[in-house]
Amino acid sequence: MILLTRILDFYINSSIHVSVAVCALLAITFMEFDLLNSPMLMALIFFGSITGYNFVKYATVAKFNHRSLSPKLKQIQLFSILCFVVMFGLFMYQTVEVLLLLGLLALITFFYTIPLMNNKNLRALQSIKIFLVAIVWAGVTVLVPLVDLYPAIEFDHWISFIQRFLLVIVLTIPFEIRDLSYDSKGLRTFPQIMGIKRTKALGILFLLVIVIIEFLKDTISNSHLSSLLVITLVAGIFLLLTKERQSRYYASFWVESIPMMWLLIMCLLN
Repeated sequence: MILLTRILDFYINSSIHVSVAVCALLAITFMEFDLLNSPMLMALIFFGSITGYNFVKYATVAKFNHRSLSPKLKQIQLFSILCFVVMFGLFMYQTVEVLLLLGLLALITFFYTIPLMNNKNLRALQSIKIFLVAIVWAGVTVLVPLVDLYPAIEFDHWISFIQRFLLVIVLTIPFEIRDLSYDSKGLRTFPQIMGIKRTKALGILFLLVIVIIEFLKDTISNSHLSSLLVITLVAGIFLLLTKERQSRYYASFWVESIPMMWLLIMCLLN
């Protein structure tokens, strides 16, 4: 049991789980728009997500405590370096358009952690943290595969981008509620500004918008619509059940598993 807990903790803390979630959303985009699956792009996004997330989570810690890192953090550091090497090797298989878009999103991730001006990073800017995360996720999982495999970005694609943007915001809210007691007041997260109840209400409103704008698309897939209805319901339930004092794996495992649930539902419906 202890061994299984350690494996699960490494799986979560090394950002493998969140990277699988990103790849699940990427696969959903492939299925929604009948795109030819690109294993190399999927691999690049997987290893790039691990590299990016671990950079955001551990760069500051490693910078100031590199001589006294715990064995667990050293393992994650080594793992992240290996993932970065693999990611770098996968660049040669991508188009210039994909690399340029990924480069732009990578810059947002970089300056999310590293100070840009006045010794402040993007994360420190009031109320902007959750939107940056959503832009990067939506960009990577919607725009990147379309830029790679589609001749032009169309109206339906932008609707999916907005839906993904809003969904990621909803999935991030449980983390903001969990961290309410620890986040700096200067971050002005949704729970800090609006309180937990109103933040949940806002999240439910976003889920309703996600469903409503699906009907604005020129082409609506029955399987995608059905899966979208189910997953917004699931996300809404998880959101409403979120507490400030939550179980150890509630947000970091179960909430982040929602994209995998969505992919599974789509696969079953197809």
